[in-house]
Amino acid sequence: MQQMTETRTHTPPTIARKILLTDCADAQGLIAKITSVCFNHKLNIIKNSEFVDNAQGRFFMRTELEGIFNSEQLLQDLRQVLPTKNHMNLVSAGKKRIVVLVTKEAHCLGDLLMKAYYGGLSVEIAAVVGNHDALRELTEKFNIPFHLVSHEGLDRIQHEQALLAAVSQYEPDYLVLAKYMRVLTPDFVAQYPNRIINIHHSFLPAFIGAAPYRQAWERGVKIIGATAHFVNNCLDEGPIIKQDVIPVDHSYSALEMARAGRDVEKSVLSKALQLVLNEQVVVYGNKTVVF
Repeated sequence: MQQMTETRTHTPPTIARKILLTDCADAQGLIAKITSVCFNHKLNIIKNSEFVDNAQGRFFMRTELEGIFNSEQLLQDLRQVLPTKNHMNLVSAGKKRIVVLVTKEAHCLGDLLMKAYYGGLSVEIAAVVGNHDALRELTEKFNIPFHLVSHEGLDRIQHEQALLAAVSQYEPDYLVLAKYMRVLTPDFVAQYPNRIINIHHSFLPAFIGAAPYRQAWERGVKIIGATAHFVNNCLDEGPIIKQDVIPVDHSYSALEMARAGRDVEKSVLSKALQLVLNEQVVVYGNKTVVF
């Protein structure tokens, strides 16, 4: 009888691409130390960017790496060569998942839906949640689930509990407030620290709060803008990600300013979201470093 021999095929390790984010006290030779550790792990550096905040004595670096990762050992080796108070994060350069919160205005949501559908944004929009039903039809045209979580008849805590139940089932990496016109409580924000992105229809810190275009018109400004920022516990005062402006003049009414501002709002929101998705934003204190 002929003896059968088992043939085993060897599967080579998978080459991956990851992003290393470093935040630590500034010190001499940090770039050399970090890149040397990466070299010792046989990782190829695709791109590297760094920034030093001299006022705070902080060092920040974003490093795109490619190779075969032993992530735990890499981070352990890096921490041994860095100042003791350091924060390092190694993240995969893959597609992220978001849930979008909306009220009634369609321009920001429509822009995100279109860009996600046609590949302008590398993101999965898992669901859209609204406190009104106005944008259900638009959302469902893209075969994305829409959840109505009305605030009618509920106090703020009850409404946020229902909102959290709708959102959390999708386990999003980020929440995006696409003209969501309700203020979130600290308890809700604490569920997603530095993971809630808002678009505010003003060039912050000017004209915080409600009706910023009316405030801008009354002040007679000559530029109007929009600000995308992370949400924290202070209204419209979270770390700023992206801003832009357009010129206006005395002939604009408050309504005309608002109409002109919509294009800026959707552009700033999508650009800010792309920066965050690409892991190009580091939050420290109430500021950001954007690589």
